[in-house]
Amino acid sequence: VQLQASAGGLVQAGGSLKLSCAYSGSTFRDYDMGWFRQAPGKEREFAAAMRWSGGTTKYAEFVKGRFTISRDKAKSMLYLQMNNLNPDDTAVYYCAATSRVALSALSELSSYDYWGQGTQVTVSS
Repeated sequence: VQLQASAGGLVQAGGSLKLSCAYSGSTFRDYDMGWFRQAPGKEREFAAAMRWSGGTTKYAEFVKGRFTISRDKAKSMLYLQMNNLNPDDTAVYYCAATSRVALSALSELSSYDYWGQGTQVTVSS
């Protein structure tokens, strides 16, 4: 399984970005997918996740309705729409995949088997 995250960039506070993650190497529909982020000097943290079926999503508290995770199974793509960004959202964002874990485990870093290389998101004030 290979993951390739892209579409990060520089945006002003209050702006939006949509991250993309291309998936290849196995059957996309069999994996739960997630987005994590890591700010400078901080540990990697959970942002959002989606069940393999696409019917269930989970978000970190800091998202507060600003982020939306989605997937296009036909294109083997995962997305993270981020709105109303603020400087605290500055981080490297990673997409990740795991073979169907419990819902409670979707936010756990250790649940994920495959990781993309990360894409930088910088939010200026």
